[in-house]
Amino acid sequence: MNSNLILRKIQSTDCSEISKAFEGQGWNKPTAQYEKYLKYQERGERDVIIAELNKVFAGYLTIKWESDYKPFAQKGIPEIVDLNVLKKYQRNGIAASLMDEAETRIKKVSDYAGIGFGVYQDYGAAQILYIKRGYQPDGNGIVKDSIPLKYGDKITIDDSIVFYLTKKL
Repeated sequence: MNSNLILRKIQSTDCSEISKAFEGQGWNKPTAQYEKYLKYQERGERDVIIAELNKVFAGYLTIKWESDYKPFAQKGIPEIVDLNVLKKYQRNGIAASLMDEAETRIKKVSDYAGIGFGVYQDYGAAQILYIKRGYQPDGNGIVKDSIPLKYGDKITIDDSIVFYLTKKL
């Protein structure tokens, strides 16, 4: 881990800063999203882990303690959700550090961590990262809005189409 990297929980002052940082690279991530994450954290529904490199926001992820994805929920598998690192900070081990921290926290309550990723090219780096970290398909195939798809289903590829993986911790 980079000695100038700090991982901490989200604070109210982070919400607009995070939104502006992603806006600067052309991504629409509204302040309201992070205000919602802060409320989830305050209620104990999620952990929101912020990464700062040299005291500047670099990325984040959340741990959803009770997954909306039924196969995870039924087994009590927490889900890592919404891992994002600003483009200018990618390839510095930040995503791996965030994942290490998330897995450490999850291990305290579950033998497994769950994660999902989009199936199109924008998620390529995440797909590679999760497989390299030992995540394996959960066996339910491609999922739309947390429901496994069946043979013959017709879909539009967007962020609602996900492939889920688990890792024994």
